[in-house]
Amino acid sequence: MLAYLARMLRNLLERAEHSRRNAFLASSVDIGELERRMRSFEING
Repeated sequence: MLAYLARMLRNLLERAEHSRRNAFLASSVDIGELERRMRSFEING
């Protein structure tokens, strides 16, 4: 049961992180800024 809760919490946190990243990328004002932001995620994780 504890393992199930841990897995569900991890999934919830991963979805929240994906949503946060998508919102950050979507707020780019042009393609150059989008590319810089994407590169930043690749480098910093």
